[in-house]
Amino acid sequence: MTPLEEIISTCRQLAFDLNFSRAKAWKAQDPQRVLVGFTPIYFPREVVHAAKGLAVGILGAGDRKPIIKGDAYYQSYICHMPRGIVELALDGNLDGFDGFVFPSICDVMRNLSGMFQLMGKGRFAKYMDFPQNFRAEIGGAFYKAEMEDVLRRIEAINGVQVTADALDRSIALYDRNRAMLAAIYDIRQDHPWRLAYEDLYCIMRAGLVMPVEEHNAMLEQVLEAIGRERGVPEDRIKVVVAGAFCEQPPLGLIKTIEAAGCYVVDDDFLLGSRWIEGAVGGGNGDPLAAIADAYLTRSVQSSVVYDVGNPKEKRLLDLARRRGADGLVFAAPSFCDPALLDQPLYFHQCEKEGVRYVQFQYNENTGQFKVIKEQVGAFADSIKLWEGEAATA
Repeated sequence: MTPLEEIISTCRQLAFDLNFSRAKAWKAQDPQRVLVGFTPIYFPREVVHAAKGLAVGILGAGDRKPIIKGDAYYQSYICHMPRGIVELALDGNLDGFDGFVFPSICDVMRNLSGMFQLMGKGRFAKYMDFPQNFRAEIGGAFYKAEMEDVLRRIEAINGVQVTADALDRSIALYDRNRAMLAAIYDIRQDHPWRLAYEDLYCIMRAGLVMPVEEHNAMLEQVLEAIGRERGVPEDRIKVVVAGAFCEQPPLGLIKTIEAAGCYVVDDDFLLGSRWIEGAVGGGNGDPLAAIADAYLTRSVQSSVVYDVGNPKEKRLLDLARRRGADGLVFAAPSFCDPALLDQPLYFHQCEKEGVRYVQFQYNENTGQFKVIKEQVGAFADSIKLWEGEAATA
């Protein structure tokens, strides 16, 4: 295999390892190391890294594990992901984790912090709220206090007191990670055939379960490989996928979208890995303030971010235009209130600006791939037909 093929193969295994073997092996090498699991969407991993820890993304069980015990903890009319996470916890997949952070996403996901406390999982289980006020002296101060609380909880476990220099080093590593992911997306914008989106997804997802230093080394090799021409261009349209920011679709569904005649040139899968647009920076003596400022001023658009004065629907369409997308694919998990409540806003803006779109729903454990392939395929064909007619008119 080529170096890129080896990376893809490794990442495919790590991305869907529900035992988190790589993260646990990393922890076993040093008694001071800690593992802190976090659920989507965004969590400042730099904070855990600076405290000699590894922040590990927990994205549910997907279609890799039957949900039995987890169904007893949540109602049937909510999304699948929290039940899958409970199943992982009850089956021991998360044993060895020192703590868990449940960021503010929705009412369902926030309740997982209480579930984990009741189950006695980890040394701590924290619900982490994010600011709704975007003034530095209010929202920024609140966010700093939340990050400081995470650091205190980790220090109580391993005794590591985090310095500003340590935080600056961690910020620099994750800034590099985000910059390389952005560069990969920029290359795929014009040359999407050089790296299948299915493979890019596995590479990104593997970055949530391994040290950032290792992931950065992988991304450097990926960039080198796709900086040269490889693959064969196909007759596909370019699309931006939106709505899958929390519960992740099955890998087969991601593959189905491209097999239906699309190149995915941007998306909100694994959004936390690319949450901050640009660099956090640091080096100003107050790295937590730098992280807070980046969140307040350079967060991507999302259904889980308060956006008065900065409409998410306009930002999404601006993104589609920057990527040269022919249309939008709205893929929302069933029962996902944030995604489904925002869809009318997106649809209205698309119709107002003449942007073509298609929408469907999915569960993380089922894809109904044939139906979705036919639906997205018809969408892609219609765009190519209209473009062909316009070109000959």
